Amino acid sequence: MPDEKPLPPSPTPANAEPDAAASPLASPHDRQPPTAGTSRGEACTYPLSSTGGAGGKDGPAAGRAHPRRPGAETRAPRPGATPRTPSRRLTAPEASRSNAVHPGAWWLWALGLATAASRTNNPLLLGLLVGVAGYVVAARKTDAPWARSYTAFIKIGLFVVGLRLAFNLVLGSPIPGSHTLLTLPELPLPDWAKGIRVGGRVTAEGMLFALYDGARLATLLICVGAANALANPARLLKSLPGALYEAGVAVVVAMTFAPNMVADVVRLRTARRLRGRPTGGIRAIAQIGLPVLEGALERSVAVAASMDARGYGRTAQVPAPVRLTTTVLTLGGLLGVCAGTYGLLASEGAAYGLPVLAAGLLASLAGLRLGGRRQIRTRYRPDRWGLRSWLVAGSGAAVAALMVWAGTYAPQALTLGVVPLTAPGLPLWPALSLLAGLLPAFVAPVPPKESP
Repeated sequence: MPDEKPLPPSPTPANAEPDAAASPLASPHDRQPPTAGTSRGEACTYPLSSTGGAGGKDGPAAGRAHPRRPGAETRAPRPGATPRTPSRRLTAPEASRSNAVHPGAWWLWALGLATAASRTNNPLLLGLLVGVAGYVVAARKTDAPWARSYTAFIKIGLFVVGLRLAFNLVLGSPIPGSHTLLTLPELPLPDWAKGIRVGGRVTAEGMLFALYDGARLATLLICVGAANALANPARLLKSLPGALYEAGVAVVVAMTFAPNMVADVVRLRTARRLRGRPTGGIRAIAQIGLPVLEGALERSVAVAASMDARGYGRTAQVPAPVRLTTTVLTLGGLLGVCAGTYGLLASEGAAYGLPVLAAGLLASLAGLRLGGRRQIRTRYRPDRWGLRSWLVAGSGAAVAALMVWAGTYAPQALTLGVVPLTAPGLPLWPALSLLAGLLPAFVAPVPPKESP
């Protein structure tokens, strides 16, 4: 069959749509090479070779042009595909059942920060500790009810600071001072109440000492609140040794009282606000307090019923010598832990505090191991200590150890005096050691976001 000569393309206006000559199915002779006037970013076509394919190749690409855009050498991502960036490899994964941080790790981290807070009264270092705890809570807290209690602990800490200042204002302070702020009427007391003063002279040195002392106690409460907001109480109870299960139930129920109470108060205040009723004042507090107590009573009854249904309190038969050995090891170990902790917290007992604490921990662990034989319960899917849990717990231990060490080379920077009055300074190395507590904000798994 003779070859037919193709017809030349008909001219079209500049603003007209492309015709069949621009289609990939058109004849190769109808395609025009790109001209110099083709603007950057516009699609242009190139002529095909005589063998039928693009670039002289046979196969499915025969008779089909390959459009290219000048300057576009990378392939665009598919719709809905997540682009791979190098920064995603450096971020923590999303939290799940398999990689979640052990609740005990959060408590060890918080206790490390609390130990560091007990070693200093410098308000700048205490404020840095509060900032570290707050940043980690903001980065890794969930939407659970117990995670909302951190703000309540901050308010309790501020209340403690104000209460400490009020006590110093009314009862006076043993700190001598020469800067008198005001003089209150002094109440005369009998002879058997010597050493107690009500009213009298209020000095700036005494108020500053009370402020430092109250700030330290408030920081301790905030560290405990951080652990309460990050650790799941139910998972913590399940992770306790068998010998502490019964006591752990009571402790966990007591620990969950504050978060549940905060959640009930927020819920009731929101309901009153939606109904146009006031949420402040003594009358509103009284109307909110009764439903909160009623909800706490209902939860107590529900917890008692669930504990009875699960056979709470049933124990196995253990020989008498084993029970006696367990009691001696547990009590002796706990006494050693208390003595060692006191030695670490006191500025004079750092030498003997660590070995006594280690011996007490070993004795307590041995006693708990033996005491676990009395429990006949089992654990379903127990939580395991992974690498991230060790990093979280290790960061708190590092902060505590570095602050204890800082007390040996910079004691004046950690414990500030108030006579004479001086402005507090921020020591460099103790401040940098506190930043190690930020590690959980980067290595702990990111909690899943709540679906809208």
